[in-house]
Amino acid sequence: MLTSWNALLRRAQERGYALGAFNTYNLEITQAIVRAAEAQRAPVIIATGSGALKYAGRDALASIVLGHARATTTTASVHLDHSTSIEEIAACVRLGYSGVMIDGSTYSFGANVDLTRQAVETARAYGTSIEAELGALVGEEDRAGTHATSATMTDPAQAEEFVRATNVDALAVSVGNVHGFCRGEPRLDFVRLREIRARVNVPLVLHGASGLPPEIIKQAIALGVCKFNVNTEIRVAFFDALRTGLVGDSSQYDLPKLFSSSINAMQRVIEEKIELFGSATHD
Repeated sequence: MLTSWNALLRRAQERGYALGAFNTYNLEITQAIVRAAEAQRAPVIIATGSGALKYAGRDALASIVLGHARATTTTASVHLDHSTSIEEIAACVRLGYSGVMIDGSTYSFGANVDLTRQAVETARAYGTSIEAELGALVGEEDRAGTHATSATMTDPAQAEEFVRATNVDALAVSVGNVHGFCRGEPRLDFVRLREIRARVNVPLVLHGASGLPPEIIKQAIALGVCKFNVNTEIRVAFFDALRTGLVGDSSQYDLPKLFSSSINAMQRVIEEKIELFGSATHD
């Protein structure tokens, strides 16, 4: 069932667990996300980034994702991830997206506030939930690399001012998390995260959850993180399964068989994340 993610995040915040927002680029990844959510009886957020929409075609990919979200037996939200364009946000909410993210994290604080206010006005006109980001992460959303952790971390005082000025529904923060895999041992600034939580009452989001150890995930949830975005580990599972299938017996050129093993591999990763985030059986 398609629903807005704001109520889902608020419920997670109240009950002390987090939702997984899993990025998709095509039919197979979408199937893996939905199957994992149904198997775990968990609410889920299916996310499409700007790069994915450009690759697959906005209307085509939206049709696949929204169709699966409406048909699933669990509660699902369809989310636009890391958009920098008001026009793109407007197009997605018109298509039926139940959540969007405006990303002005590379701008100055004032410019980020201005852009986010415009995005909030656009989303609210359609009753759509909206997330914004303050503080910049290293790495690229659509690439699975290994990155150092030097980035512009979120200032707690600015986070309080930002949320008050923009009235967003959720805030993505930078506390040492990265897009892709972290080079070396991941280290999140939990002191900073705790202070942000003390100053901000909206649900907090961590992008770049791929590769974070369970103990870090659990501590972040305890400090108020209600949503984790996962992309890289899903794509790695997809590629590894495809590679294995392609070097095996491919004489029949059986595409459903080839992609089925990839869907199963991705589903296992997503189910593990759902269990780790504590959202299993919370649908």
